[in-house]
Amino acid sequence: MMLGESSRCIRSSIARGAVLEGEWNERFGAYDKQHPQLAREFRRRMAGDLPSGWKAHCDVLLAKIDAKAETIATRKASQNAIEGLAPALPEFVGGSADLTGSNLTNWSGAKTVSASGGGNYLSYGVREFGMAAIGNGIALHGGLIPFSGTFLTFSDYARNALRMAALMKLRNIFVYTHDSIGLGEDGPTHQSVEHVSSLRLIPNLDLWRPCDTVESAQAWIAAVERRDGPSALVFSRQNLQYQKRDVQALAGIARGAYVLADCAGAPQALILATGSEVQLALGAQVKLLAEGVRVRVVSMPSTSVFDRQDGAYRETVLPRGVPRVAVEAGVSDYWRKYVGLEGAMVGVDRYGESAPGPELFKYFGFTPDKVVAAVKSVI
Repeated sequence: MMLGESSRCIRSSIARGAVLEGEWNERFGAYDKQHPQLAREFRRRMAGDLPSGWKAHCDVLLAKIDAKAETIATRKASQNAIEGLAPALPEFVGGSADLTGSNLTNWSGAKTVSASGGGNYLSYGVREFGMAAIGNGIALHGGLIPFSGTFLTFSDYARNALRMAALMKLRNIFVYTHDSIGLGEDGPTHQSVEHVSSLRLIPNLDLWRPCDTVESAQAWIAAVERRDGPSALVFSRQNLQYQKRDVQALAGIARGAYVLADCAGAPQALILATGSEVQLALGAQVKLLAEGVRVRVVSMPSTSVFDRQDGAYRETVLPRGVPRVAVEAGVSDYWRKYVGLEGAMVGVDRYGESAPGPELFKYFGFTPDKVVAAVKSVI
């Protein structure tokens, strides 16, 4: 096609598009007069705005979850969060790559899309890339908030679509369950020791690895509220202990990292932990206190969110000059940015083994005593 012909085609397409847009606006104006409430709801959803009363709804949900104080797997805590948020979000569209019963991405109001009718839940089958790419398309269209689930290790199959979601700054929520060696008997092929760190390295992707029910709910709220990029929510297979917090700590979750358990006086060391390892850090703190060693425990469910906080806040959580230890059931090198060359890590820098989750944690040294030894090595 010659340059002149190409220019004429472009001008013709622009003119035709203007006519079609004008017809649409005229039809929607008529619809607005007949159904003003539905028209307002359509405009809200297409604009990506959350419903009025959203914050109040979330505050009530968080208070309810905190009061319940459940010790459950965070994949179940995630399902509870979906159940609590979905009534306020008619634009929610969920799904799973053939693992709904394991990911727990369905809820009581979910209706599976089928050949006989529409719904708000998609059964994608074993096609993780297609699932993530379809979620991207839904997010690009607008009016809906997509989320989808699979095992964390299978995020490899969706990496291109994950990267495109981050590049295009899409509100697409990726739910990944069965994190780390806690998966247990399925063995090293399914134990995603390197995946959490590798996902954190994708620009503009926020990853959350919550330690209990409250952090899980806050992770969901943050992912829904985020309008400038995707979120990956990483959940455990095994039960994790509920952690009691004061008002300041509860507010700190949304900032990516916060002081979960402090000490009397200036801390001699900081323990940074995420997910299932937070309870190990707290156990180590108790043992160290009995020996007269003052330690602060920092829960860091989202490193990228924490990194976006102002310097003053980051300093209050991680004061300079205090030795640091990071604890996470995954590769350790990522944590050098927080603990420095002089700090210590308790991590997994090799592939896993096939055994029950609790046995694997002991085998790989994820115990309070191992954390205690790491702290002593830096003070």
